[in-house]
Amino acid sequence: MTRHAFITNRPQQPRALNVLGEAITVLASGEDTGGYEVFRQEGQAGQGPPPHAHDWDETFCVVAGEVEVAAGDHTALVKPGGIAHVPAGTLHWFRFVTDGAMISITSRLGASTFFTDVDRQVPAGPPDIEKVAAVATAHGLRIELPPAAE
Repeated sequence: MTRHAFITNRPQQPRALNVLGEAITVLASGEDTGGYEVFRQEGQAGQGPPPHAHDWDETFCVVAGEVEVAAGDHTALVKPGGIAHVPAGTLHWFRFVTDGAMISITSRLGASTFFTDVDRQVPAGPPDIEKVAAVATAHGLRIELPPAAE
């Protein structure tokens, strides 16, 4: 693949995708860059994904609010200006402690196609975690769901 320089100065950002209630805007996909991806993630207090792992590195840069991030054996409250890096294959999760926003960067194409499919296949409202898990599996992600109530 031939890589080309690009500069965007969009008067309007692309439509935010609904991923488990979060508004995720794809700022640059792996198709745009030939490699890494960049997103703006906005969430309300209490929102965030279940524990999961995928085969791309992911870095979160908190720009507003506070976000609790757990990766492997580490858990921390990340405030504006803070960064959390998660290597590929590491089980991790995050939760917006307050309403907030992050810029996230992944090491390769993958997250943008997953987020697009979740937005397309999982209805808005309370997240259907089983449906999200099915979409995740189709994209090679591993999600650890809580045990079913008996």
